[in-house]
Amino acid sequence: MKAVQVSRFGEPQVLTPVELPDPVPGPGRIAIDVTHAAVGLIDVYIRQGLYKDRAGLPQPPYVPGLEVTGTVRALGEGVTGFAVGERVVALSVNGTGAYASVYIAGQERVVSMEGYDIDPALAVAVVPNALMAHVALTRAVSLAAGEKVLVHGALGALAAAFPGIARQLGASRVVGTVRSARTAAAAATRLPYDAVVDSTRLPEALAGETFDVIVDPVGGEVRTQSLDLLAPSGRLLLVGNASGDWEHRLDGNRIWQGNITVTGFNSGAYFPAHPEAFGPAAEAALKAVAAGLADTEIEILPLAQAATAHERLENHTAQGRLVLAI
Repeated sequence: MKAVQVSRFGEPQVLTPVELPDPVPGPGRIAIDVTHAAVGLIDVYIRQGLYKDRAGLPQPPYVPGLEVTGTVRALGEGVTGFAVGERVVALSVNGTGAYASVYIAGQERVVSMEGYDIDPALAVAVVPNALMAHVALTRAVSLAAGEKVLVHGALGALAAAFPGIARQLGASRVVGTVRSARTAAAAATRLPYDAVVDSTRLPEALAGETFDVIVDPVGGEVRTQSLDLLAPSGRLLLVGNASGDWEHRLDGNRIWQGNITVTGFNSGAYFPAHPEAFGPAAEAALKAVAAGLADTEIEILPLAQAATAHERLENHTAQGRLVLAI
């Protein structure tokens, strides 16, 4: 199979095209002929070596990538509920394997797209993130119908899944924030936001409005500002750190005095502990995407340009979700 490997931790150029033997699915696993793989910040962080000492995450050489779409190639022993040729989306357990023409997934992390007319590039770009957004909003913070939601980094890969799922769950108002360089893109977005404001103008850009739930994939100073934007007994949901500010801390006394709940959601740790959450969230995600609630901007690059995709994520020049065509 053709693939892209990380030869060592380091700069994007460590992503190297290679030819590898076709893998065969073991018991309980599914082989997928990949058509598209998504490129995300987690791929960048692992490649940089940011998590090199964390148990369970890969060491070079490895094939990166968390999300794929394609068709079922072969079924391992004991797999039921799937058929060869079936259209599917799949997620990795440890962020590896997607940048390849054949991908092996555990059946518990494979989502059938049969019955849904969803473009495969859109599917890989948004279905896994919509699935994660559904679990985060229903289990981590228990969003109730009628509540208001603020999403930072509103056009980012994971963030872009939250407005549609929030609408699906009955949110009364959904507002996004973006850095000033992305305000033009925000004005043209088809994502179901009521408004998108410039994050450099917080809090005045919101004119005193507060929110029951704030979704923060950005971190840094935006995270601290969020404490002032929460309604009484509001919930701050941490889902990433795109700012790269790994030293930032929140004031525990402000959290206590403001009756604020701060919750982290990391799908890589959550789903192994709560496998029962995957199926219902996957169905909700497919319905949201099919209903047009997650029409984020997508740019497709060939597999050989994986390094370029990583560079663009690092220098913040990606417009929407980057997807590799295999």
